[in-house]
Parts: sequence; structure tokens; C-alpha cells
Amino acid sequence: MAKVQNSLSAGILAAIRKRRPTVVARDAAVDRGDIVIASYNIHKCVGTDGRFDPARTAQVIGEIGADIVALQEADQRFGERAGLLDLEHLRREAHLVSVPISPFSAKGHGWHGNVLLLREGAVSDIRQLRLPGVEPRGALVVDLDLKAGPLRVIAAHLGLLRHSRAQQAEALLRAAADGVGRPTLLIGDLNEWRMGKRSSLKFLSPTFDPSHATVASFPSRFPLLPLDRVLGNPYHLVTSVAVHDSPLARVASDHLPVKASIDLKAVHKSDNDQGRTELIGTDPA
Repeated sequence: MAKVQNSLSAGILAAIRKRRPTVVARDAAVDRGDIVIASYNIHKCVGTDGRFDPARTAQVIGEIGADIVALQEADQRFGERAGLLDLEHLRREAHLVSVPISPFSAKGHGWHGNVLLLREGAVSDIRQLRLPGVEPRGALVVDLDLKAGPLRVIAAHLGLLRHSRAQQAEALLRAAADGVGRPTLLIGDLNEWRMGKRSSLKFLSPTFDPSHATVASFPSRFPLLPLDRVLGNPYHLVTSVAVHDSPLARVASDHLPVKASIDLKAVHKSDNDQGRTELIGTDPA
């Protein structure tokens, strides 16, 4: 384990030296009526000050103002694996409802810590994937019927090891491949800071473009690495990406939330004009 940690530390330092963080459309407006998406690794509600404070985490989720939110590390990792947030409070105060799943444990809220929150819309299908790799990891594949049209959301938290992430990326591609007719989002903590050929996310191409609109989200006090992503298929589904960088977010978790806008109406209009909907990089058979 020490060798793995040393390798990770060396890789992070190398990435910091070679790459400056980028921010895309930090103040992007959503005046067109875009759907706002967010991904947030809440670090089991433990902040950078070492405090366990679920109410503070919920306040950050409310600050984001998103319509769909993917959370990671929303359950205890060991023992009862109980859920850590007050879901009723989120429903009442942030108007976000947890998409119903079969949780990992009787007291849990998520699947391997993954929770998907939704402001409005209908859930037509849910799958809970076990992802390959050394660590136990999972993903949620949720088909939504929204006012702007159908959408598939794949919410995932990938592993710390590069080889595992490569396997997991391939598993997520298989989950996206049967969604012909549905624009698809891949969102979550993908745990990859490298770009280009050395990135474990290269296996996502051409279905998703892992280099698209990367923003630095980790560590929250001085964000340098783009671990958290919102990727779309087709590519023009995602119109803007930014970090939600508030004083509270900087202390509530070691990750900053990533916030994106998607123009689902425009994608469906374009598809209708062309007479068919086809996902990039998939077989529409």
C-alpha cells in the first residue's frame, strides 16, 4: 500500500508541475433554461478542518442550485455503511429528491457511496453496476424523462489505481452503448488528473471526450487537479463547466463541486432535424 501511495503522490506532483488548472465558463449564465448538473464528492461529510458536519455539506449542495446532483462518498465506508445526509432535509430545503435505488446496506443511501439527486422529472430505468478493479466501486445508470426530453445519467466514482480506472472506463462505455436515442452524461469523481495518452480515461473516447472542459476541483483549498468531471455524448450536450468555489465549499470537503449546464432541448432538436438520434462511438444496431 505504501508503494501505491508513493506512486500516486509522485503522479500528482508531476501533474501539478506540468499543467496549470483551467476554468471553463466559471460565470456561465443559464438564461436559456439549461439544465444544471453537478458532481460533488462530499468526503463522507468530513471537511478540511476535520469536522464531520452533514448540515454544512447539505448547505453547499443547496448553494450549487443544480437540477441533478451526483454525490460520491455519501455513505459510511465500513460497518453499517449508513447514509450520512438527511435526505428529507435536502428534499425540503434544496428541493432535491434521491433517485430510489437498492442501497448497499439497510441504513445506506447510495450504491458504493453514489447517490443521484433530482429536482424534477420521471425515472424510467435504474441500473446499479459493480465496477471491476482492486477496490470495491460502483456506478448508477439512470434513465430520466425530463421536460426537455430523455436523458441517461451515469454517476460513478472510479478507483485510485490507474489499471482499475481503465477497466472501469470500459465498463462504463458498455453501460452507455445501449442508450441509443438518449443523450448521455457521465458524471462523478473519475480520479484521473492526467491528460492525453497517459490518462486512464482515454478508453472513453470517442464516446466521451475526457479532455473536454476540464476544471480543477481538488484539493478544495487550492484546486489544481481535474478529478471531477461532467462529460456528454454528444459532445455539444454540455455547454459550460465550472467549479462551485465558495468559502463554505472550500472547507466542507476536500473536493470542490463541479457544475455544468446542458442544453438538452437543442440536442433533441438537432437530432429531430436529422431524422434520428445516434450516440457518438456506439453501434446503433
